[in-house]
Amino acid sequence: MSSTLGPIAEQYPGSWFFYCIAGHAKMIVKSRQMDTQPGAANDQLGRGAFGQGCGVLHHSPPPGTYQHTRHAPPDELMEWVEHFWLEKWDLRDGSPQARVVLPHPSVHLAFAPGRSKIYGVQLRRFARELSGQATILGIKFRPGAFYPFFGKPISLIANSSMAAEHVFSDALSAEQRVLACGDDQAMVDTAAKFLIAHLPALDPNTGVARAIVEAIVNDGEITRVEHLTARFGLSERKLQRLFQRYIGASPRWVIKRYRVYDVLTQLTVGEPAAGATLAQNTGYFDQAHFQNDFRKMIGCSPGQYLNSK
Repeated sequence: MSSTLGPIAEQYPGSWFFYCIAGHAKMIVKSRQMDTQPGAANDQLGRGAFGQGCGVLHHSPPPGTYQHTRHAPPDELMEWVEHFWLEKWDLRDGSPQARVVLPHPSVHLAFAPGRSKIYGVQLRRFARELSGQATILGIKFRPGAFYPFFGKPISLIANSSMAAEHVFSDALSAEQRVLACGDDQAMVDTAAKFLIAHLPALDPNTGVARAIVEAIVNDGEITRVEHLTARFGLSERKLQRLFQRYIGASPRWVIKRYRVYDVLTQLTVGEPAAGATLAQNTGYFDQAHFQNDFRKMIGCSPGQYLNSK
C-alpha cells in the first residue's frame, strides 16, 4: 500500500486497489457528510435529494486546491439521474491527499481522461489518493435507474468497475466532448445530451426499487427487512431479488448503511447520544453488536469518530 496515505493506510490494512482516472486517483476499495473541508467547494444541491451529503468521512487538508460540486439534472433525466458531480483538484505543489468515503447505493458513470468508467455500488468504505491535477465529471444514477441501461443484475458490478464502452459504445467520443468543454455547466450539458440520446425504455420496477430505497432513507424507523415487506407488500424473497437486480446490494445492507448515515449526522451536527441509544435507534438489540458493525463500516468506534471531527 502506498505510504503517502500515512495514517489512513494504517487504518485500513489488507485493502486492495483498483486504479482509475488515468493514474491520478487510486481507489482503495474497502470501504456521508458535506464537502466542507478546507479547499472543498460547498455542494450546490445542499444535502441532496436523499437529504444526505456525498459520504466523505475524511479529507486530508491543503496545501493544494480541491472542489466537489453537484448539479441538478435536466427535466428529461430527473427519473434517471440524482445529480451530476464535478471533481477538480490541483495538488502539483503539495503532497497527495486522501479522501475516505462511505458511498451511497448508486451506480456512477465517470468521465476522466482515457479512463471513463462505470462504477457499481461500493459495499465497503473506500479511500482515494488524489495527486497532480485533474478534472472529472460524474453522473450519479438514482437507485435502480441504471438497470435498464445495463440489462443485467446490478449486483454483478458491486465493488467493481468497468470501461464505459461496455455499456455505451460511443463513450470515448463523449468523454472527449465533455472534457473539452470550457466551463462546468457546458460539461454538464454535454454529458446530459449524451445520456438523453441513450435513454432506454422505462422499466416500472425501477420506480418500485427507488421508492423502497427512498423509504429507507427518509424513515429512520425502518431498521429491519420485515418493515419493508410489511409496508410494500412484498415477500422477503421477492424483495431480495428486486434489490439484487436493480440496486446491487441487499435490503439489509441498504438499511444498515442509511441508519449508520443517520448516526454520523447525529454525531457531527447534533447532540451526541449514548451508545445504547444509538444502537436502539438503529435497530440493534445490543450496544456491542452496533459498535462492532459501526467499526467495520467506518473504521473506528462512534466515540473515536466524534473525537476526530
